[in-house]
Amino acid sequence: MNPFGKIGDLGQIMKQAQKMLEDTRKVEESLAEERIEASSGGGMVKVVVTGKGEVVEIKIDPQVIDPEDVEMLEDLVVSAVREASEQATQLKTEKMKEITGGMGLPGIF
Repeated sequence: MNPFGKIGDLGQIMKQAQKMLEDTRKVEESLAEERIEASSGGGMVKVVVTGKGEVVEIKIDPQVIDPEDVEMLEDLVVSAVREASEQATQLKTEKMKEITGGMGLPGIF
């Protein structure tokens, strides 16, 4: 029995790991280009995030700006940001499952 017979298997595993890393990099790049919009207050506050969850735009309808009720506006902004972030996380999870085949690797969604 050859104790080095498994080296070929290790080489194949390394190739698969390298491909997975390359695919992950490509997904990360595409996520940076994705735009996800969420809103709150019936569309009075809109937030746009990238597929990576980075906030890139916030739009606030002037009608919702009330100096007497700043807390409501703050709540609407937080709600829209939270929703957009959750959608970005879902998108990333779905794209990473395509790469990993749903293996649930640590650190990879």
